[in-house]
Amino acid sequence: MTPELHQKLTEWRRHLHAHPELSLQEKATAAFVQEKLTELGIPFEAGIGGHGIVATLTRGSAQSRVGLRADMDALPITEDTGLAYASTNPGVMHACGHDGHTASLLGAAALLVADSSWSGSVDFIFQPAEEGYGGSRAMVAAGLFERFPMDRVFGFHNWPGLAAGTIAVHDGVVMASGGRVTITIEGHAGHAGMPHLTRDPVMAAGHLIVAMQSIVSRSVDPLDAAVLSLCTIEGGTAPNQIAGKVVIRGTLRHHRNAVKDIIVGRIGEICAGIATSFDVKVTPDIVMGVGVVINTPEEAGFARMAADKARAQLTRDLAPSMAGEDFAFYLQQRPGAFVWIGNGELRAGAELHGPRYDFNDAILPVASTWMAEVAKTALSAN
Repeated sequence: MTPELHQKLTEWRRHLHAHPELSLQEKATAAFVQEKLTELGIPFEAGIGGHGIVATLTRGSAQSRVGLRADMDALPITEDTGLAYASTNPGVMHACGHDGHTASLLGAAALLVADSSWSGSVDFIFQPAEEGYGGSRAMVAAGLFERFPMDRVFGFHNWPGLAAGTIAVHDGVVMASGGRVTITIEGHAGHAGMPHLTRDPVMAAGHLIVAMQSIVSRSVDPLDAAVLSLCTIEGGTAPNQIAGKVVIRGTLRHHRNAVKDIIVGRIGEICAGIATSFDVKVTPDIVMGVGVVINTPEEAGFARMAADKARAQLTRDLAPSMAGEDFAFYLQQRPGAFVWIGNGELRAGAELHGPRYDFNDAILPVASTWMAEVAKTALSAN
């Protein structure tokens, strides 16, 4: 990693930061990536699972094949950084660092183009729609592993609060599985001064929210990881009318399917009880999203070896996160590992998905070098 390449990656990253695109809309981002791959002389295929791109670099005669992945989409968040390269797309922001992930993968490609010491094939996966829109699933459905038969797959996420450039490699679980919870409560609307003629869904919602908080604290083993957060509530249009319907939305997270089954079962039981108690109709709808991100043992070992070769600080003692990551879907198809690379100090409002977040350009050399080295390490193992 030369200072010149670091500077180029920084410029690319800041361009992407200034021009964020939402999930399923990454047309200009994909065009930018294709332009840089063309400059690097790496052939690619575009339009995979939406705006997805896979570039392939082959060297020597070895038949082994490795995938490296970065996500490209941004979030519907209004940026509040005041940076010179802040988002020029109102209400859309790279608040999770996918601009940095994309630039880092381009950097890894540049490093491997210039390195003649390895043999095999590396597939660079530029994925759209990670933020809850099934980008990994769409790429797999489009034949990712049939068209590009990689043996293993690796990726990373930047991690605010972890020292800049430190690489965290977990044994086993890395990040949680998540699901979206929607609970609809239907009552009977009427005059607020005559509540006895109504069936009040707002009051039922209040009791339901309190009861739901007992699930994790009283139904799940304290040694298991679980989250049930009810985050929005909508109902009513007038202060003197009891509403006819309330909709509550939230998320559940877990590391084990048995825990998910407990939570889902208790949600159903509580909804049924609230319906009986308040004479309302309560309908829960739970849609499970990404699975649990679980590193496979051999590939976690490769990830640690690559961290050492990249001369990065390595940690193995961080607890898994309850955040989700659709890299899980790749790991259901192939062995692999997903690591965290420290983004530096955690500042208020600059957390992941925060309005003052920014990817730390100082970690681009570590991220790109680690990706290049983990590809070489995995290829040499075959």
